[in-house]
Amino acid sequence: MPTYIVLPIITLLAIALAKIEQVSAFGLSALPLAIVFGMLYGHFSLRVEDKREQQFSTFCKQKLLRLGIILFGFGLSFQQILAVGWQAVVVDLIVIGTVFSVGTFVGIKVLKLHRDVAILIAAGSAICGAAAILATESVLKPKQEQVTIAIATVVLFGTLAMFSYPFIYQWVDMSEQSFGIYIGSTAHEVAQAVAAGQSINDETMQTAVVVKLIRVMMLAPFILMLSSVLCHLSNRNDSRIASTANGCASCHIDNKAQREKSVLIIPWFVFGFMATAMINSVVILPESLKAVLSFASQFSLAMAMAALGAQTQWASIKKAGPKPLILALILFIMLICGGFFLNSWLI
Repeated sequence: MPTYIVLPIITLLAIALAKIEQVSAFGLSALPLAIVFGMLYGHFSLRVEDKREQQFSTFCKQKLLRLGIILFGFGLSFQQILAVGWQAVVVDLIVIGTVFSVGTFVGIKVLKLHRDVAILIAAGSAICGAAAILATESVLKPKQEQVTIAIATVVLFGTLAMFSYPFIYQWVDMSEQSFGIYIGSTAHEVAQAVAAGQSINDETMQTAVVVKLIRVMMLAPFILMLSSVLCHLSNRNDSRIASTANGCASCHIDNKAQREKSVLIIPWFVFGFMATAMINSVVILPESLKAVLSFASQFSLAMAMAALGAQTQWASIKKAGPKPLILALILFIMLICGGFFLNSWLI
């Protein structure tokens, strides 16, 4: 069966399973389910994709991914920020900044991971799980296996965190709203924030989701800043290489190529994401339209995940070893413990 038939079926199956109460209780959304199904299909399928199927897979991983993130903005509004207060926004900013900074430093300098793997895991842990990894992927242009590894680690420890929150709540002295802010500011995925908050009560769940969505809204400026920083670092390294080559007569390096400046990658879909969130903030959209847009976003993102999983090589994942898991574990501990003390101090 051709890929352009299998992937939509896999996507719809993942979305349907994510709506089952027993599945959603584990905090599993359609995105991680879709990538797992895609990986299983890619592993057991004996077919070799023809040119048309390869083009379709590329379309899913690029165009549909961007469309899904743009439409995702219709589920957010700036009124949500006002609902929880400035303290929650400050907590989210500190969590994103510290987790991403520590994650990239430890991953690259200490664990000696590939730069892209470290950045992807750090971004997924700091902001919004798989969706953040997919958005960051558009700037880094990493290998498919690196994206899959990052998503797997974030889903694993995000699920572990989700089961930890109800246990933690029994041992701490925090109000239901404060604990909801704690969940929202430290949970990996939106679905996991929903499941963890619901295990306490509805008020905690609502607060957790709002705070989590504020973190999601910060994805847009994060991607723009990351692109700018990476471009600056690349240009600086190119200048050093060029100057070294110019001072060495025996170096057979194409100086012209080395002098070429790296181009700033502007992920234009991020502006679309910001625009849809702004529209949803100032325009009252019918609930029926919101439901359609939400499904379209979920379908597009899940299809991108399925295509990514289908083209992932299992051997490359095994080759990565335990280091990605170690980094994700460090960030998990940082979110749970550091996030708790931060919330206790500010909230």
